[in-house]
Amino acid sequence: MGLIEFSKLPVNTLVGADWKTFKAETEGQHIAKEKRTKFMLTKAICRLLSVMTPLQERRYRKLLADKPLEHDPVFILGHWRSGTTFVHNILAQDPRFGYTTTYQTVFPHYIMAMQGLLKPIMTWLMPSRRPTDNMELTPDQPQEEEFALQNTCATSYYLFWFFPERMQEYCDRFLTMKKATPEEIQDFKEKFDRLVKISMWNSRPGVKDAQYLSKNPPHTGKVKTLVEMYPNAKFIFLMRNPYTVFESSRSFISNTIAPLELNSIPLDQMEQNILRNYLELYKAYQEQKKCIPEGNLVEIRFEDVEKDAMGLAKRLYKDLSLPGWEGAKANIERYINGKKGYKKNQYQYDPRTVQMVNEALGEVLDEWGYDRL
Repeated sequence: MGLIEFSKLPVNTLVGADWKTFKAETEGQHIAKEKRTKFMLTKAICRLLSVMTPLQERRYRKLLADKPLEHDPVFILGHWRSGTTFVHNILAQDPRFGYTTTYQTVFPHYIMAMQGLLKPIMTWLMPSRRPTDNMELTPDQPQEEEFALQNTCATSYYLFWFFPERMQEYCDRFLTMKKATPEEIQDFKEKFDRLVKISMWNSRPGVKDAQYLSKNPPHTGKVKTLVEMYPNAKFIFLMRNPYTVFESSRSFISNTIAPLELNSIPLDQMEQNILRNYLELYKAYQEQKKCIPEGNLVEIRFEDVEKDAMGLAKRLYKDLSLPGWEGAKANIERYINGKKGYKKNQYQYDPRTVQMVNEALGEVLDEWGYDRL
């Protein structure tokens, strides 16, 4: 357990943003009265750290800016709470795969400089387990890169973590991008490609034939943009029982996002937002997956991963023509065996939850073959 409990964080993760991004994301926002102290402390730390951002900028321009990636990335997609973290951690056992670390997601501007100072402080302060599902949390473990994107560009869906009053707007602009401007799309492309290069430099320095492994649920709604950037990227899409996904998402927001908020909305409104944006994400993925070249997409059920994780891992390497299975399978098997005693959250679906999911996500249940309750 770290020094600070997640539910009692005195700041939010915007402490790691550069000053330009912080101002763009917070200017004109409604800050609730009871959240102003957290906001001002976050702002002060961000402003102080931002003095050091030119250090990384100089190193990036010198070492990475003009250096192309050796391989297009592998993207793990799916709605939050669909098992993407587990699959990410499995594949990250392969020494070929680079990734964005937990430290990097909070402090993306302090990787190529100042990491030696800030990471020990983060290790000392941060909780050792995720509050939602009790999964291990360490600074160097693989993490979803959207957390880093929210601190590098003002086009991240996760802005709703801080400003839930604008959750639906952020869905349409930054999750599915159907209302994003050309400038916002270009900003995302530039900032994401930069993030990938720095992640590879940080996590797999000197590894021959290394490839970036992305786990980022918001990417599920921007497949077209990703294929434009990386024409030969590989995609893994996870589906999971929508009743479980909704219940788990609601719990996640209550336990994890609430301590980061700078304003708030009633729970029933948040529930409707979750269902509405789930459907928007589903529709965007169904339409945009047509852009993925044949042979570059595998769709799997998380329930099948739970039954035979090793078999599913082997299938992913085969179906996506990923190299390195023989060199990775011992590490992967060791990781999977180490998780066999893990107890996941168990959910009971009350009649109200069942009704909401049936009404909002009936077509998803039918399309993916899940029985309606």
